[in-house]
Amino acid sequence: MTSGRMAGVMMAGLLVTVAWSLPGAVMHPAVAEPASLQLGGDKPIDVVSEGGFEFHEKEKVAIARGGASATQGDMTLKAETLAAYFRETANGGNEIYRLAADGNVEIRGKEQTAYGARGVYDVDRGVAVLTGGDLRLVTETDVVTAKDSLEFWRQQNLAVARGDAVAVRDDNRIRADRLVGLLEDKADGGQEMTRIDADGNVVVTTPSEVARGDRGTYDINKKLAILTGNVKITRGQNQLNGKAAEVNLDTGISRLLSTAPGGGGAAKPGGDDRVRGLFIPQSNTQNQPAQGTSQGAKQP
Repeated sequence: MTSGRMAGVMMAGLLVTVAWSLPGAVMHPAVAEPASLQLGGDKPIDVVSEGGFEFHEKEKVAIARGGASATQGDMTLKAETLAAYFRETANGGNEIYRLAADGNVEIRGKEQTAYGARGVYDVDRGVAVLTGGDLRLVTETDVVTAKDSLEFWRQQNLAVARGDAVAVRDDNRIRADRLVGLLEDKADGGQEMTRIDADGNVVVTTPSEVARGDRGTYDINKKLAILTGNVKITRGQNQLNGKAAEVNLDTGISRLLSTAPGGGGAAKPGGDDRVRGLFIPQSNTQNQPAQGTSQGAKQP
C-alpha cells in the first residue's frame, strides 16, 4: 500500500483507517460509527458503510462490504455490498457516477420501496435497475412484480417492470410483458402511481371477468383500463371479441368497442369492424333446457 492512497483495510477484524486524497472523502473508525464517503458534484451522494471501504485507485471505485447504503436526495439504495465508481470533475473534485449493489438490494423512494438481488444505479441518467429473484415494487396501495427487471427513471418519474410483470391493487390485477407506471408528486411531498401502460400479452383480471389485449392503459384514479388489439373479454363461459374495450375496475362494467378510442377521451363505438360475441346458455348437469339469460360483458 502507498501511504495516503489507500483506506479501509480490514486486518484480523480490526479496521485500519488511513486518510485518502479525495476531496470530501473522510474515513471514520467503524467501531465508533459507520464510515461515510461524501463526494461532491451537482448531485451529492452520501455512502455509509458499517464495515468501512476498500479503495481501488486504478479502477476508481470504493467498495463497501457487510452492509452499506447510498443516499441521494429522497432516494436511498441499500445492499450487502455496494461499489461506488467515481471520476474527477473539471474543478478538480470527484463525483460518483455509478453505484453497483449486490445482495438483498433495497431502493427506497418517497413512498415506494423496491427489492431485488442485484442493482445498478446510473447517476448521470438517474436510472436504477434491479434484477434477480423476488423482484417487487411496493407502495401503499399497489404491488408490482416482475421476472426480468425493475427500473426507476427518476427524471421521468417512471417505474418499468419487465418480464411477466404484474400490478396488483385489491382484487384487480394487470399482467403484461412490460408495465410502465407513471409516478406523480402529491401536494404533501409524496408520490403516487397514477397510470400504468401495458404492452404485450396484456391481461386485466377482475373478480367477475378477464380481459385480454395486445396493449393497455390503466388510469388508476378513474379505475378505467383501455385495451386495444385482439381484445377478448371473458365472463364465465361467455366471450366477446373486438378491436378495443373499456374495463371499469370500479363498477365491473366492460364496454367492448369496434374501434379503438382516440384522443384520450371517452371511447365511442362505431366503424365498420364488427363486435362478435359467443354466449353459452346455462344448463344443469341433466342437460335440461337453458333457463334465463347468460351474463356477458356489458356493452353500451
